Amino acid sequence: MADRATRAAFGPTLIELVKEGLDIMAVDADLAGSTTTAQLGSFDPDRLVDVGIAEQDMIGIAAGLALMGRIVFTGSFAAFGTGRCLDQIRNTVCDTNLNVKICPTHSGVTVGEDGATHQALEDIALMRTLPNMRVLVPADYYAAAAAVRLAAKTDGPLYVRMGRFPVPEVYDEDFTGGLPFAGVVREGTDLTICACGLEVSMALKAADALAASGISAEVIDVFSVKPLDEDVILGSAAKTGRVLTCEEHSVLGGMGSAVAELLAEKLPTPMEFLGMHGFGTSAPGDVLLKHYGLDEVGVEAAARTLLER
Repeated sequence: MADRATRAAFGPTLIELVKEGLDIMAVDADLAGSTTTAQLGSFDPDRLVDVGIAEQDMIGIAAGLALMGRIVFTGSFAAFGTGRCLDQIRNTVCDTNLNVKICPTHSGVTVGEDGATHQALEDIALMRTLPNMRVLVPADYYAAAAAVRLAAKTDGPLYVRMGRFPVPEVYDEDFTGGLPFAGVVREGTDLTICACGLEVSMALKAADALAASGISAEVIDVFSVKPLDEDVILGSAAKTGRVLTCEEHSVLGGMGSAVAELLAEKLPTPMEFLGMHGFGTSAPGDVLLKHYGLDEVGVEAAARTLLER
């Protein structure tokens, strides 16, 4: 199967859920074609509300629909669907514990040529600090479909982070994920690489390169950033004694921070953090991954730095 973006699973999965009898609604902010919620609107026009370029209004309408008993998904790009309407997500959705799913697309630096204004690099941090909010970061198309399904069938606020950039398959159509869920996608003994989103496939490629020089890297897909699958992460850290975290997100407050908080409390472990240290810039997504050391070469280099400590 050709590489597919995680966003490509969003619209089709919403349609499947409606066909299965769930009372699904989507609210988007003038980006329904890009986020793929337009597919739900084409299937059933009464299930999509497009508010225009008004993310705060998007969250308010979603909250109102949730109060009427609907299961509501929001769209937009991650930079706008979290940051521009953070107040409404915090005070209207999370404080009231409403059944609203914040599911923007176009997250991370691989948004590419749209540049720093559109590259959400702090959204995981924003969402995981909110009480009642759960955070899922799928690694591929099938994981994204599973995340949307989990969101629909889990009561209360939930954040699903999806991207524009095509990524290799890590799973097959039987993947279900979980809350919490962290999956060991490659076993190893010398270090643990905790990755999320597209960095899972980069970590797997880096692990292959490390193996060629006799280094055994365990790769964990941290599908659920909040809540964390503590037993899997602690078990791997205890086995390898070193943990590298990799994410297409700021090194501050994201998945790496969540793993570090866990290890600091329960199993202090030497760590390295691979991620973004500032704003991105405009270039094709693959160029930016290489430029910021987030491709497989960068993951391999970060692993070797950790092993040399």
